[in-house]
Amino acid sequence: MSRNSEAVAITGIGLVSPLGSTLDSCQAALRECRSCLEPLSNFETGFEAPPVVGQIRERLEVGARPGFRLSRTDKLGVLAARAAAAVAGDCADFHQSGAVVATTVGGLPEIDPEIVADPRRYYRKGAFSTVTSYPNSHVADAVSADLGLKGPHFGVSVACASGAIAIAVAARMVLEGAAPMMLAGGSEALCPFTLSGFQALQALDPAPCRPFDQSRNGLNLGEGAAILVLETVARARARQAKIWAVLRGWAMTNDAFHPTAPQQQGRGLADCITSAMKMAGVRSDQIGYVNAHGTGTPLNDPAEVKAYESAFGERRDPIPVSSSKSYFGHCLGAAGALESVVTILSMRSGTLFPTLRLSAPLETPALDWLLGAPRRQSLPLAMTVSAGFGGSNASLIFGLEE
Repeated sequence: MSRNSEAVAITGIGLVSPLGSTLDSCQAALRECRSCLEPLSNFETGFEAPPVVGQIRERLEVGARPGFRLSRTDKLGVLAARAAAAVAGDCADFHQSGAVVATTVGGLPEIDPEIVADPRRYYRKGAFSTVTSYPNSHVADAVSADLGLKGPHFGVSVACASGAIAIAVAARMVLEGAAPMMLAGGSEALCPFTLSGFQALQALDPAPCRPFDQSRNGLNLGEGAAILVLETVARARARQAKIWAVLRGWAMTNDAFHPTAPQQQGRGLADCITSAMKMAGVRSDQIGYVNAHGTGTPLNDPAEVKAYESAFGERRDPIPVSSSKSYFGHCLGAAGALESVVTILSMRSGTLFPTLRLSAPLETPALDWLLGAPRRQSLPLAMTVSAGFGGSNASLIFGLEE
C-alpha cells in the first residue's frame, strides 16, 4: 500500500492533563520543562507516605445526560472529546462519527468501600447507573452520548498500549469507511486499586521518576485524557479543515512472553517499530524523533533501548529519544494518546522536549538522549512507542501535511 493511500488526517485534538487542559497551556509547560509530579493529595491510599503522581487538581464540571452516571475517567474523556470536536469544527455528518476510547480502570476508582459492608444497600442507593458505569467500555458510551455520535463505538483495554492502539484501530476504521470521522484516544483516572497493585509490584518510584537513567527506580502513575479526531486526508481537504498532523503508519504486536515483564531483548517492540515504518513507507533515518514509552522501571527501559538499537541500527546518526512520562507520569490507558498529542505539538513547533531528571542515561550509541533544555529541530516525521503488560506493543508514525 502506498503512503498516500494509508494517510489519515488529525483534524481535532483535545486533552485534559496535569500539565494543562488546553493545547497552549500544555505546550507552555513543556517548553518550561515543568514537572507536575507531586505527592498524591486527591484521596487517601493507606500507604506509609503518599505516592508521587501526576494528578489533576481542577474540579471536573461535566453535566451528564439523563441515565448516565459519569465516573472520573468518563468525565476526563468527555472533556477531552468536547475539546477535540470543537477544534475539528462543524461538519454536516459529524454525528455519524464513531468513538474508540481506551482505559484500563474505567469506573473502578468510584467503587466505595461500603460495597463490602452492605452491597444491596450500596446498589439500591446508586441505582442501575452505578452498575453500568464500571466497565471500560463506558467511557466510549459517555463520549458518544455526550456528542450525539451515531457511528460505531467501543472501548479498548490492552494495558499501557491501549491509547495508541485505540488510535490505530480508529485510523483503520476511517480508511475502511466505517464512519466519516472517528474520535480516538484514552482516558484514565488515578485509582487506589492500580496504585496498590503497582506498589505491590515494587514498581513505584517514591520520588519523581527518571526514565532511562542508570539510577532509575520505578514509575509514577498519572491521570488525564486525550482524544484525536481522525478522518481521511481527502475528506479533511474537501471541507477545508485544519490538518494538525497526518498519521502515516502504525503497527501493533505482542511479545507473547510474560504477564508483566517485557521480552528482555525487545524483539516484539522492535518488530512493531519496523512494521510501522514499513506501512508508512519510510526508512529509519527519516524518523526525526521518538516519544518513548520510557516508564523508568528497571526492566522496561533496557528492553526498550534494545528494541531501538535493533530497529534504528542502520541509521547514520543516533535517533533523538525522550519520555513524556517524566512530566506527567504514566497515565496507563491514556498514555499513548497523551504522548501522541505531545509528539504532534513537537512537530508543529519544531521543538523536541527533553526527558526530565535524566543525568546519567543508559549507554548506547544508537540513541540521542534529549537532556536539559528543549531543542529546536525541524521534525517532518516522528514516532510514538507504547508497550504494556501482557506484551502489547504499539507504534504510531506522525507527519506534517505535505
